[in-house]
Amino acid sequence: MHPDDIPNPTDEQLQALDREVCFVQTETQDPKVLTPEQIDHYNTFGYLMPLEGLDKDEVRDLCNFFEGVLEAFRNMGRDSYSISTAHLRFARIYELMSHPAILDPVSDLLGENLVGWGAHFFCKLPHDGKAVPWHQDAIYWPITPTRTVTVWLAIDDADPENANMRFIPRSHLHGTIDYQLKDNPNAVLNLETKDPENHGDPPVDVTLKGGQFSMHCDLLLHGSEPNDSDRRRCGLTLRYAATEVKAYYDWRHKGILVRGQDISGNWANPAVPQ
Repeated sequence: MHPDDIPNPTDEQLQALDREVCFVQTETQDPKVLTPEQIDHYNTFGYLMPLEGLDKDEVRDLCNFFEGVLEAFRNMGRDSYSISTAHLRFARIYELMSHPAILDPVSDLLGENLVGWGAHFFCKLPHDGKAVPWHQDAIYWPITPTRTVTVWLAIDDADPENANMRFIPRSHLHGTIDYQLKDNPNAVLNLETKDPENHGDPPVDVTLKGGQFSMHCDLLLHGSEPNDSDRRRCGLTLRYAATEVKAYYDWRHKGILVRGQDISGNWANPAVPQ
C-alpha cells in the first residue's frame, strides 16, 4: 500500500475507537544499553535524552539525503513538514529504522519484538513562523494500547535559538489530557492541549547535536516555538511499538518488523520500498 493511500482518521473516528490510553511502565529486567537509572527516568518523566545515534559521517549523509528529498517535495508544491511515512517512501529511511544504536535503547524500553511504524521529517526552515502547539501524539493515532516510543533524531543541531522541541515532564502520567480543535494558519497541528502547564513539571528544552536523539512516550506533552533564527532545525522522528500493539484504519500497513517476531500478525511488514 502506498503511503499516500493510508489516510489519517478524523478526530471523531479516533474518539469512537476502543483504545487503551494510559502509560505502560517499562519493566525491563536485563537492559542491553540503558541503565536502570535511565529506565526509571523514562518511567518517571516520560523521556530520555540525549543519546548518541549517528556518527559524523552518517549524519552528514542523512543531511544530504534529506536536502534532496526536501527539494523534490517542494517542487511538488509540498512543504517541509509534509515528508511523512518516510520509511515506506525511501529505502534509506526503511533501513535506518534498524540502526542498532537507535534500536538497542528502544528495545530496552519496549522489549525484543518491535515494529517501526512511522518516520517523519520535521523541518523548521529559518523564519518559517510556525509553532507546534503542546500536544500528545497518541490522540492522533488509531493505535492501542498507547505503547509507542518516538525517537527524535537530530539532523541539525537543535537548541532554543532555532526552536528545539520541548517536553513537559510527568505529563505522560495523566492519560488523555483535554484538548481543543483550532484553525491557526501559524500552527503545524490543529489540536492544542488545554492548560498544559497544569499537567506536569516546567518545560525542558530538547537540546541535541546533529546525530544525537531523544526518546519520549506517546502520551508526553511536547511542542516547539516558531523558528525565528537564521538557522534550519531539522529532525527525523522514528516511531516504534511492541508488536502486540494493534492499529486500525489500515495503519497496520505502516509497520515494518525491525526486531524479533510479530506472532500476533498485527502488522503488515511491507518490503523495502524500491
